[in-house]
Amino acid sequence: MQKGLFITRIFRFYLDGFRNMTVGKTLWLIILIKLFVMFAILKVFFFPDYLGKFDRQSDKQEYVSDELIRRATNP
Repeated sequence: MQKGLFITRIFRFYLDGFRNMTVGKTLWLIILIKLFVMFAILKVFFFPDYLGKFDRQSDKQEYVSDELIRRATNP
């Protein structure tokens, strides 16, 4: 059996299965919306870009180094 033929059969198997789903399409839509909320919206609020204010790589390295040392010495 050729590798290309095998991969094509697997792809068609999953494609046909997805086409025949009824409830599954709704569940996939919910999953995709939740992933979008987690990675796109929550990232903006909970993970600010601290390193974006630095232009040079050396400034970023120095900032990270200073923060690690400061947090390690002040528990």
